[in-house]
Amino acid sequence: MQKAEGILLKMSPEYYLSSGEENAVVRYRLDLGGGEIDMNSLLGKELDLVWQHEIICIRCGRKTKTSFAQGYCYPCFLAAPETDACVLWPELCRAHEGISRDMDWSAGHCLIDHFVYLALVSGVKVGVTRHTQIPVRWIDQGAWKAIRLARTPDRHTAGLIEVALKEFFTDKTNWRDMLKDVHDESTDLLKEKDRAAALLQEVYRHFLSDDDNIVTINYPVLAYPQKTTLLNLDKNDSYSGTLTGIRGQYLIFGDGTVINVRKHSGYRISLSY
Repeated sequence: MQKAEGILLKMSPEYYLSSGEENAVVRYRLDLGGGEIDMNSLLGKELDLVWQHEIICIRCGRKTKTSFAQGYCYPCFLAAPETDACVLWPELCRAHEGISRDMDWSAGHCLIDHFVYLALVSGVKVGVTRHTQIPVRWIDQGAWKAIRLARTPDRHTAGLIEVALKEFFTDKTNWRDMLKDVHDESTDLLKEKDRAAALLQEVYRHFLSDDDNIVTINYPVLAYPQKTTLLNLDKNDSYSGTLTGIRGQYLIFGDGTVINVRKHSGYRISLSY
């Protein structure tokens, strides 16, 4: 049995949209500081995961008793651009007005082209992401199909379009349904895109994308559970189980236990496999 120990960070997914491989699946890699672990190769194997009761801020590296916003210490949570309000609520972004916690950061994250998209997870959801984050954003949400709806020159404008559509489409992911693979096969994303376009106010319609390509994403899952139990390392500092799937940023185990890797960013763990 091999063992790795280090600071937990979100898994890096690889999925090549232009590969032409109809049955291609997302490749997940986990780096604990001693080299990347090919997580797909661990499917069907027993994993032992132990939290070492230490949390390190993923931005500044200081120890923290509590993790804020998925991996930050409290000072970074209050001051870092990565934890500003517009990360969760793009419509609140003010970088286009020259207002930001860090304008250099915003130049590469807020003042660049963004997509408003529709994704099929359990149901149809509307979302926003930087153009450089496709398809990673869709993968991290566990979407199995997605389509570009609109392209905007900045995060704020994309957020306004998302807000305009929240009355008609959810902007949340039902993670339990996603991890049980509950979805409606009959949903037509092209029709949903047409419906969303028709619902938009005229002022936003010139941002609509003519890219109607529907991206289908396949995940490395041997079997989906009928029921799920969420593993929280703050309450249970160790777990052993057979890895049966990976979707979004979740590891899925044979007994229905699931763990959100990204939520535990900064936790020092040991992983035996």
